[in-house]
Amino acid sequence: MVQTALQVLSLALRDVLDVAFPLALLLAAIFVALLLVGLLDRDRFRRVLGSLSANAAQVGRWALALLALGAGVLLLDIVRRSVDLQLSGQQSARYTNTADPNTSQTVQQAPTITYLNERTYTRTLTLPPALLRRVGEDGVQVLSPYLQDPSADNIVRLRDQFTRSGQDVVFTREATLQTQEYIVLDSSKVSADLKFVDTAGGGRQSYYNAAFQGTYSFKNPLNTPATIRFAFPLPNGSGTLQGFSMTVNGQPYSAADLSGGSVWEGSVDAGAAVTVAVTYRHQGSRGWSYDLSQRREPVKSFDLTIRADQNAKFERYSLFPTSIERAAFGGPQTLHWQLQNAITAQNVAVVFEQGSLRETLSKVAHFAPISLALGAWLLLLWGNLNRLPLPPLRLALGLLGVSLGLSFGGILTGYVLPVPAELLGGVLALGLGLLALGRRYLEPLLLIVLAPLTFLSVGNAGLLLGLLAVAALLLLLLRWGRSGPGRQEATPPAQV
Repeated sequence: MVQTALQVLSLALRDVLDVAFPLALLLAAIFVALLLVGLLDRDRFRRVLGSLSANAAQVGRWALALLALGAGVLLLDIVRRSVDLQLSGQQSARYTNTADPNTSQTVQQAPTITYLNERTYTRTLTLPPALLRRVGEDGVQVLSPYLQDPSADNIVRLRDQFTRSGQDVVFTREATLQTQEYIVLDSSKVSADLKFVDTAGGGRQSYYNAAFQGTYSFKNPLNTPATIRFAFPLPNGSGTLQGFSMTVNGQPYSAADLSGGSVWEGSVDAGAAVTVAVTYRHQGSRGWSYDLSQRREPVKSFDLTIRADQNAKFERYSLFPTSIERAAFGGPQTLHWQLQNAITAQNVAVVFEQGSLRETLSKVAHFAPISLALGAWLLLLWGNLNRLPLPPLRLALGLLGVSLGLSFGGILTGYVLPVPAELLGGVLALGLGLLALGRRYLEPLLLIVLAPLTFLSVGNAGLLLGLLAVAALLLLLLRWGRSGPGRQEATPPAQV
């Protein structure tokens, strides 16, 4: 990080030199203007020089405070760029020494239930003598353009028959095919618990740990025993599945071939009910979806519950929850979908706030110089309203202390988790500010330090910044009311 900081410092000095050149030209123009004034009006020139010499010390001190503010902003910018380059290198690196979950939006499809049935199809061809001779010479394959391929997988029986009709021969083929007829689920009870790990908790991108549970019930709709197939598709975008379990009527089942999902096939008595339970855990990000079907299908009873500790949005034209329960103070929320005797082709699709560690720390670092600059004005107003003299040197030391503490918090993010690192930097910034300005400046210093840290709360930074702005305004108004016009303190504090 030191080498990166030096590179960034050289770039920053180049920017300073680019700004210093026109500033030098401006000062040179002012000096020439003063010389012209001296040549044209010597009395006014002497008065200007006298005024400047009398206030030179005070102007120099305030220039030093302004220089300290610029140095603090430059320091924060150097740390921001260094941390950003470090995170950029980590994201593009082929190897890493920390866990980096391979996550994406998870899509779980509803299972399909079918029973095997046999249907017999008959095809009749009248063969003229010429074609009959070709059949005798080359075999029945001569008729393949007119008949179904007998090697098809779904053909279980094939019967060919030749009968004579005058000079022609009638060819009859009976093909018995095995078909799959769909069975509608009697009930589907599904739940998904999504516990998020945001970037402030150490993840390079926000993701969730999910626990899925599904219970499905159906019956054999025939009056005779039937072979029924239950196919549960594995979720897309879920990465590695942990603790996958599938039970059929309470009996564990494990499929040997998972290329088409977890498929169970068994004989079910006439009208008998079957209950299948599926559970697994996985990681995902951005969103979670449950596809009921790809076409308009009947749904007898569908119950889905999603519990998430982050606010959810819903994909357009997807099924909206029938009820939403939110905990107080931004706690977990429970989303509930219930369908009874419905026909739909819509699916359930929820999305969540997405952030990355690089983006989060970049927001914190980008707002820190703004907070420092606004904080300088806040400190001056606070001192004026509280009749507290604020010498420019003390202000310069306070601004440098705050910028140093916030910069230290950014540096620590390369060694510890972002939240503890930034909080430690904030505590250090507050301590150095109080050491330079005194305990009477606790409130404004606390607002300056907390403002950048609000971006650690993904999705809530705007609200928290608004609350801090309201708090700052209320503090100033309250102090204005206590020390407004006509109210003087009996013994003003001595200047330090």
